[in-house]
Amino acid sequence: MQRTSALPHLVEAPDGRPLDERITDEWPNVLGHLDRAGAVLFRGFDVPDVESFRRVVTAAMPDLLDYEEPSTPRTEISGRVFTSTEYPADQRIPLHNEMAYRRTWPQYLWFWCGTASDSGGETTLADYRRVLDRLSSAVRKAFETRHVLYERVYNTGVDLTWQHVFRTDDRADLEERLRAQEVEFEWLDDERLRTREVVEGVVTHPRTGMVSWFNQANLFHPSSLPAEVRAALEDALGVDGMPRTARFGDGGDIPEEMLDEVRAAIDAETVRRPWEAGDVLVVDNHSVAHGREPFTGARRVCVAMSGITRSRLAGQ
Repeated sequence: MQRTSALPHLVEAPDGRPLDERITDEWPNVLGHLDRAGAVLFRGFDVPDVESFRRVVTAAMPDLLDYEEPSTPRTEISGRVFTSTEYPADQRIPLHNEMAYRRTWPQYLWFWCGTASDSGGETTLADYRRVLDRLSSAVRKAFETRHVLYERVYNTGVDLTWQHVFRTDDRADLEERLRAQEVEFEWLDDERLRTREVVEGVVTHPRTGMVSWFNQANLFHPSSLPAEVRAALEDALGVDGMPRTARFGDGGDIPEEMLDEVRAAIDAETVRRPWEAGDVLVVDNHSVAHGREPFTGARRVCVAMSGITRSRLAGQ
């Protein structure tokens, strides 16, 4: 299948039909656009509130996903529709594939803009199939064959707690769930928990067969932090106590120059399109990463997730 360079594909409202009706009638066509472009933006439709947005999403895929094991803070608004990541307005959210640090992840992400910010606040996008094409054969091969090990240390006083992430304060219950999910874990003391999980670095799309970059190694690795923040955390927690770390799946260190190459490729493919109130954006999480630009003024963007994919490494 040939992909298209226009990201996202734009669908406007020429016929007056409600968007949920159009989604119901034309979902196979929408899937075709998603397969080629990786994202579709619906503009000019009457989607005034969260419940209208939820009807649009469930018209395509009735079963919405919960936001399990979050890496960033967000709040459920209604029926598995969530706020977008609750980072301060002056901070940029780097591009990422949703839940790429887990062995299950959503296939589709749905965004709705209730209020567009005065300036900035774009949901940035990047076609990670094109990012993969930009990378050297050495980087591609390393991540294709060695995969990515994500390590998190909870209750360091930095980042989310394990009680928040796993929605329990029962250690025995948590241990049972982690074993069922094939997540390696150890208690460093009564409260601090370390988890390790190996996931693909590159994935093949389940329908199109196209391959794409798919991981958050560049975000989990300490080199993603400002130098002074990294130094302060390593001084306070030790190199082995950092809240997040990424290594190759065999435990080997990922060279920082490789991650610099990855970040440059992502920057080169980043697309920014301003929001308009009422916009609905659907993103194929396998093919396209998303982020957020800093903004001024009020901004309200909500998100829902649908379709679930399981890592081919599960059970190995």
